[in-house]
Formats: sequence, structure tokens, C-alpha cells
Amino acid sequence: MATAALEPEVDPFDVSRPEIYAEDRFEEIFRRHRAEAPIHYVKDSGFGPYWSVSTYKPIVYIEALPKIFSSSWDRGGIAISGNPKLAEEYNMREPMFIAMDPPQHTAQRRTVAPSFGPSEVAAMKAECAARTGEVLDSLPIGQPFDWVQRVSIELTTGMLAKLFGYPWEQRHHLTEWSDFGGDVELIKNPATIELRLAKMQEMGMAFAALWQERMANPGKDLISVMLQSDAMKEMAPEEFIGNLILLIVGGNDTTRNSMSAYAYGLNKYPEERAKLEADPALIPNAVQELIRWQTPLSHMRRTAVEDTELDGHQIKAGDAVVMWYISANRDESVFKDGEHIRIDRENARRHLSFGYGIHRCVGARVAELQLVTLLEEMAKRRLRANVIGEPTRVPACFVHGYKSLTVELSRY
Repeated sequence: MATAALEPEVDPFDVSRPEIYAEDRFEEIFRRHRAEAPIHYVKDSGFGPYWSVSTYKPIVYIEALPKIFSSSWDRGGIAISGNPKLAEEYNMREPMFIAMDPPQHTAQRRTVAPSFGPSEVAAMKAECAARTGEVLDSLPIGQPFDWVQRVSIELTTGMLAKLFGYPWEQRHHLTEWSDFGGDVELIKNPATIELRLAKMQEMGMAFAALWQERMANPGKDLISVMLQSDAMKEMAPEEFIGNLILLIVGGNDTTRNSMSAYAYGLNKYPEERAKLEADPALIPNAVQELIRWQTPLSHMRRTAVEDTELDGHQIKAGDAVVMWYISANRDESVFKDGEHIRIDRENARRHLSFGYGIHRCVGARVAELQLVTLLEEMAKRRLRANVIGEPTRVPACFVHGYKSLTVELSRY
């Protein structure tokens, strides 16, 4: 008599499983992870074996030691999906400065960083406010609509188009490319690998044309900044594509999902929304708290370059080490009652959503500007987003986001 094949046992702390995020049940799993096995070796997952790190202090320790814990793309890069063998097989090498170690990382980051400096971001404020106000004034009051499409995507894609000097009427391509570039699930089968490659090539060709145009007529946009720098003007095609993915995903998915968290999260905690509506001076801190609570990129990955020890665990050279920001941002030892939004939380700014150390998000100020502006413009109009039903969520462990969120606006 034949016996049925046993289903492989699922590691309860394999937090890479997409259904955890699609079904929004990550909080309890990570709470157990932090309490029972804060550093845990997952022997098998959809992405292969990895060390899963779920608490705040070890993550900061890892981030502070780039010579031991590498971000380099040729070792696996910055996402759990990084796979040097697959990259070689499918010719999908995508160097980007966040997936480089010093000194190459340092030189390329220095090229881009001035575009996101305090004075540059301050100069964006008026246009950002005007564009945000225009979008909000186009929305219906008292009628359902998709907040993700009409607000979050529209505002962030508009900002990206301005930063790149990308043709305004074609800006919807930036959203599509961002979705493909940041989707770690696509590497799990050959058909979706090929589809992603095709989309990234499409993006590369569009920006290559823009590059040629800016060589003849440079401006102040990011493409012009890159082509005028010694560190980036001679980039190979795959490096150009890699940096575009970084800047587009970093500038699009993260901010847009924090904007959606504003609508969803404050609806979930109406007492916190009432505090904010009563005192708009709380907006800057509320933005930090929403970024913490949402954690729009759930994790970053590093690869050990030598044998080392992490809180008593023996990490071998070549091991993937995945740092779960989404869990660290709820670490009870740092954020009391961290699963709840508290817009006046004193240490909200300690969140790790922008990373830590040499790889801290270079565009953090632009993200904060867009979010603060959205909350300010909503407050000026005394608008409130009332959520109708649960959102559809991104089914993946990297981008922690919303595919759709139906709301209805009212006045307060």
C-alpha cells in the first residue's frame, strides 16, 4: 500500500512566506520570533537558507559592520531574493550603490546625496504642496475611491518624474517598473524571471534615451547629476539599470505605502487621528510614527564575508543574514506598545525603516517632505479618509504595502 508523501515541515519563523503579509498576520509571528528565537537559522525557504534577525540591537550591530556583513550585489545584495547563481544564469546582474561596499558605494552615494540635501529638499516644498493640493482637490467627497491609485501612487510617481526629469505624460511607467523591480517573488520561477528581466530592459532603454538627451542638454535632475560625475558617468548598462531600480523603488514604493498607511492606520486608531486633527503641530512626529508602524520595506539582507559570532550564534562566511526592520520597529525593548500607532510617541524617530549606518536611505528627507505635505494639506482642508473594508496587500516579504485601499472622504 502506497503511503502519501509527507508535506515538508514549515519553519514557524520562516517569515519570508508571502501569505504572512498578504493576510496581514505578521505581528504575532514576529512577536513570538523576538521572544523565543530572536536570531534564528531557517534551513529551507522559498529563497534558500538564511539567518533571520528580528530584534533591534543585533540589526544595528550588523548594519554598523559593513566589512563583515556585506551588501555587495555579487554576494547576494540587499534582498532575501538575491541569488548569485541565478543572476549569472539569467544575466540579471544589477549592481546599485546600496548593493555595494565601500569604496565604490561611498563614491556613488556621494554623487547622488547632494540632490537630497536640506536646501534642495526645502526648494521642493512649494511645488510639492501645490501638486498635493491639486490631487486632493480632484477627489470626490462622500464617494468611494481607491486611495492607493488616486493619492499614494499619483503623488509619489509625480515626485519621481520631477526628480528624474522624466516625461510627465509617461510617468505611469515608473510605477509599473517599480512594482516589477521590487517584487522578490518573481525570482521563484523562470517565466516570472524572464518577465521581470523584460520590464527592467524596457526601463533601461527608456532611461538610456533620456541619458543621451541629457548629455546634450544637462539639467539639475538626477540623470544629469549622474552623467556629470566621475563615479557614475561610465556605468555599465547593468549598473545603470541597477541604480535606476534602487532610486525608483526607493522613491516610489516606500513613500507610497507610508501614504496608504496614513489613511489605513489612522482609521484603525481613531483616537490618534483625533489627536492629530486637534493639533496639526503633531504632524512631523506623526509622519515618523507612521513610517515606523508601516515599515514600507520589511527587510534588508547582508552576507557574511567571514566566520563570525552574533549573540552566541555562529555565522559562517557566505551565510545570508536577513534583518527584519518590520520586527525591530515593534521591538518591545525600544518601542513600548509598538504594534499600535501613537502619533506623539517620543522616540518614533528611532525607527529603522530608513536603515542604519552607511546605507541609510539617501532620499529619506524627500520621503518625509512628501508625507508631511500630504498631512498638512489634508489638515488645511479638514479632510478625513474613512476606510471602507480591508485593503488588498502586497503578497511579498520585501515591499510591505497596499495594492488597493477603498476610502471615502469626509470633513471634520
